Amino acid sequence: MKVLKALLIFVFVLGFAGCKEEPAVVEDTISTFYFIRHAEKDRSDPENMDPELSQKGLGRAMHWAEILDEVDIDAIYTTDYERTQMTAAPTAVKKNLTVQIYDPALIDLEQFKADNLNKKVLVVGHSDSTPDFVNKLIGQEKYQQIDDNQNGSLFVVEIINGIATDMRLNFNCNCPD
Repeated sequence: MKVLKALLIFVFVLGFAGCKEEPAVVEDTISTFYFIRHAEKDRSDPENMDPELSQKGLGRAMHWAEILDEVDIDAIYTTDYERTQMTAAPTAVKKNLTVQIYDPALIDLEQFKADNLNKKVLVVGHSDSTPDFVNKLIGQEKYQQIDDNQNGSLFVVEIINGIATDMRLNFNCNCPD
């Protein structure tokens, strides 16, 4: 009888030892950021520090909305300037999103990434702030200030499980002047 009891206890303990919890399935975190510089601004008044878009710029803003049409954008950020907000407006209307204002000089990068985890985000900036923001997200000084006459660059940064990859695409716009 003692042997039978010992055998049952052994089988019971062995049974519990063999019951390991299944490892939790960890899903990938994927955040995608689309960075563009504002479209062509109205240069008719050199004293105006906050000009609207030119006719060509309005056309380019519409062009960006078409380019991004198939992307499920979750959030849109722009600086607090007419030209950036006007550039984002057609995409925001198409996606039914409210544009959020950010200050490139005060952005908390880690908070920005956390706020946009697993999202697809459009960020509209300037010739200096756009490549600077991209460089900060990818953790290297890869991109230089954008030429003043270049408004067709699209930077795509994808962060998968904390590892960033990037690319720069250029789009021509045959928009009327």
